[in-house]
Amino acid sequence: MKIPYDRLGIVIGKKGETREMIEEVLHVCLKIDSDNSAVYISDTSDTKDPLAVWKARDMVKAIARGFSPQKAMRLQEDGVIVEIIDISEYVGHSRSSMLRIRGRIIGKEGKTRRIIETMTGVHLSVYGKTISILGTFQEVHDAKKAVDMLLEGKPHSGVYRYLEKINKERKDREFSDMSL
Repeated sequence: MKIPYDRLGIVIGKKGETREMIEEVLHVCLKIDSDNSAVYISDTSDTKDPLAVWKARDMVKAIARGFSPQKAMRLQEDGVIVEIIDISEYVGHSRSSMLRIRGRIIGKEGKTRRIIETMTGVHLSVYGKTISILGTFQEVHDAKKAVDMLLEGKPHSGVYRYLEKINKERKDREFSDMSL
């Protein structure tokens, strides 16, 4: 898979420790071609998880899209996914439109991004032409809906109300599950 050249060093890590960590945790082999900015992932004789290569691919993809290696390691858990949204599908390739939309998602001093992360439990990365969301299926679904609302031009106040509503519903479900 191709990754942005400026993220290649982060995939490798200091003295190769990120690459080694992914290889050790998932029992896969990562070959990095720095000339072409590409990563090749294959299983090894020690690979036990049939999804290990896919998980490693998602980890590398998450790091390439702006997440730290520590956050990307969450993808080794079953049920944790990364969703990548291409902003250009919403606004085309206009640089000013891209900057405006990125600003809407991040918010003033990171407020909107922080609220989405806090209310849904995801990690959010805005990098280049993409918005990436990392979390469980339900967390990503809820955060993606909030991001979609912002991309469609809905007011921030409406998005915050939506997030408060789903957060309350989640807490109510957790409370009712505990009382059973």
